[in-house]
Amino acid sequence: MGTISTVKLPVESFTSAGNDIAGQLMMIGGQIRAPLVVPLLRMLMYVSLAMSIMLFMEKVYMALVVAFKKLFGKKTEKRYKWESFKDDIELGNSAYPLVLVQVPMFNEREVYQLSIGAACGLSWPSDRIVIQVLDDSTDPVIKGMVQMECEKWANKGINIHYQVRDNRKGYKAGALKEGLKHRYANECEYVVIFDADFQPEPDFLWKTIPFLHHNSELGLVQARWKFANSNECLMTRMQEMSLDYHFKVEQESGSSTHAFFGFNGTAGVWRMIALNEAGGWKDRTTVEDMDLAVRASLRGWKFLYLGSVKVKNELPSSFKAYRYQQHRWSCGPANLFRKMVFEIMTNKRVTLWKKIHVIYSFFFVRKVVAHIVTFVFYCVVIPATVMVPEVMVPKWGTVYIPTIITLLNAVGTPRSIHLLVFWILFENVMSLHRTKATLIGLFEAQRVNEWVVTEKHGDAFKAKPTTKQHKKLGFKLSERLLVLELSVGLMLFVCASYDLAFGKYRYYIYLYLQAAAFVIVGLGYIGTEVPNT
Repeated sequence: MGTISTVKLPVESFTSAGNDIAGQLMMIGGQIRAPLVVPLLRMLMYVSLAMSIMLFMEKVYMALVVAFKKLFGKKTEKRYKWESFKDDIELGNSAYPLVLVQVPMFNEREVYQLSIGAACGLSWPSDRIVIQVLDDSTDPVIKGMVQMECEKWANKGINIHYQVRDNRKGYKAGALKEGLKHRYANECEYVVIFDADFQPEPDFLWKTIPFLHHNSELGLVQARWKFANSNECLMTRMQEMSLDYHFKVEQESGSSTHAFFGFNGTAGVWRMIALNEAGGWKDRTTVEDMDLAVRASLRGWKFLYLGSVKVKNELPSSFKAYRYQQHRWSCGPANLFRKMVFEIMTNKRVTLWKKIHVIYSFFFVRKVVAHIVTFVFYCVVIPATVMVPEVMVPKWGTVYIPTIITLLNAVGTPRSIHLLVFWILFENVMSLHRTKATLIGLFEAQRVNEWVVTEKHGDAFKAKPTTKQHKKLGFKLSERLLVLELSVGLMLFVCASYDLAFGKYRYYIYLYLQAAAFVIVGLGYIGTEVPNT
């Protein structure tokens, strides 16, 4: 037998080869850095700064409008006539308009009793109000429970109708549209909508209907949301801060200046004529409420926001549910913008100023720019400049504008001002999903019409406040670990470490914090554990 001889290569040869490869990579990187990387990053920075200025000006404008109204002007609702209804001996209850209350729901095991009970508890002449429960539930057990609840209230003398359909076409918009096809619905003058987790106070109709009844130009009255579970966890506190700003500033300024804002899909009262003139409910996007509002506005109808009327509801407390909700709320408006921008531009029934407001302020800045600039600028451009020091972001772009925008957002929820740092980090994490959803909506990519009903828990957490709920150990790894967030977190950590060692901008404090936020979310340590029902 022959012998096999072995040749021993010196370790130095491997080291030398490795150094050669590293040197070649560095040389290639140096060659493309100046002509490609630096100009590209610089262009991205300028675009981000321009979008930051646009967002900054929009925030300041809305804040000034609201501040001026509070300090020098009268409340928006004071501009419209309001008189309480008076009994008429001759007309009797026919002096009161006929009102339809729609409650759409889908497998709402935890909240169906609360929502149906609140709707049936509304104070109004009993023969002038119709409750319509639109049940799209696919679980036969839950469907039976909802039907029994409706029958219970019907036995108490409430005019309530339990409506089902054999498909879920159009999701919520389809259910609402189908509900209006019934003869008794067409006889109503106004229609009120409450999502399944909303619980209006008994006097809701007495506070809202008179505005529509005495002001023929009003097509919609929108009430404010009040969050029953805002203290449930840190994530719900962050949501409260964002939504309080939306209602106290965005909705208030839109109502004050243009009598236009986006319908929130619930806790609102529509004039039936305005709804029908606008073309009724459409399911072409996942924001059927905003779609209806824009079309009604183009018809010349005005809207009124009532911040003094609050309706209790529930915030999503699990991150999975919140992520699905934010995808719908970000993708839908961008897709609607794509579908309606030309229609808005060519409309001849509204003023040029209102067109500019709807296209530029309402859609472009708030629904597109706000999401994209948050992620691209704070999570891509600023970290990248650490590695490419040739590109320097001006101080006003990294400090002054973000600080003012953050403080303006904090005005909506002064009780949570100490949580501002957490809110900033969490919003930046969520901007990843919102940016992705916005681009999907703009380009009508896959998942553009994805509709996942936001999971609700009702009183599930109140029943056992001291018992810590745990998920089953057999969870899917993909449901707990979010690769995208972990990847961005790792990238930010590398940039922070490089800046700490070699950088000159001292961004590493912010980058380490933001990296930690992405990793915490990526590992699933946010929101509440869902109790097993």
